[in-house]
Amino acid sequence: MLFCPTCGNLLMVEAATRGGQRFACQTCPYVHPLGQGGKVTKALTLQRKEVDDVLGGADAWVNVDKAPVACADCKDPGKGKEAYFFQAQLRSADEPMTVFYKCVDCGFRWNE
Repeated sequence: MLFCPTCGNLLMVEAATRGGQRFACQTCPYVHPLGQGGKVTKALTLQRKEVDDVLGGADAWVNVDKAPVACADCKDPGKGKEAYFFQAQLRSADEPMTVFYKCVDCGFRWNE
């Protein structure tokens, strides 16, 4: 693995203009040519980390209130008229709270 000397990001392999390969930074214009032959002989697939749900996952919807709010995702005209909701302060204190909704019928989630 090589890292960009300019910004410190991981250099990725990309196709060069003359048919070979080179290392290039995804953030800045830095390019590092490969040595003789110009081919990468070993590829390593990086595994992504599992991302935690910032809003608490399924436990965030336990014991929350309901509100008469129309769901935009429900196709059935008799459904989607009620949603669970909770509020969270995501921005600075002088900004209003964000309201998160989850449809009672289909489970579609949205926020305002």
